[in-house]
Amino acid sequence: MNRNHAAAALRQWDERGRYVFALRDLAKLFPTDSPKTLAAGLARLARAGLLQRVCRGVYVHPHARSFDRYVLERIAAILRRGAYSYVSLESMLAEYGIISQIPVDRLTVMTTGRKGLCSTPYGVIEFTHTHRPLASLLAGTMWIENRPLRVATARTAWRDLKRVGRNLHLVDVMEIPDA
Repeated sequence: MNRNHAAAALRQWDERGRYVFALRDLAKLFPTDSPKTLAAGLARLARAGLLQRVCRGVYVHPHARSFDRYVLERIAAILRRGAYSYVSLESMLAEYGIISQIPVDRLTVMTTGRKGLCSTPYGVIEFTHTHRPLASLLAGTMWIENRPLRVATARTAWRDLKRVGRNLHLVDVMEIPDA
């Protein structure tokens, strides 16, 4: 992997608004590299500051012009690619002003994929598994333009919080629409 070629490829993806990559995405950008060569090249790019390894198998182009405030959501989307995921629980309740404490460095995500925590330099992503049918999930969420993940409505975020049974004491129930 040539550094100039890598910089040009990352710049092209930046122009399209993409700055978070899975390892398999980067392997497609550099198809002639063997897995070992790719790993060594990515390590060199990380040392040079062109890429940042944020967790296992996920890289961020930290100097991208398209870099925005949704970096944690973009990382979450990559980590649970193929699963249905949406921002909910404390993260959404804080955005709606329904919860008394705002999670500054944590993103809470409901997912049909596996549960887990992922610590990144940008904050912690907490995945909580849900078994709810897809139609129910779609009905309780909405898509906001330029946001990588769908977001829960206030009622859905409250329902999810009750279902997982934590931090209920932080919620101002009077602020929840039709609660």
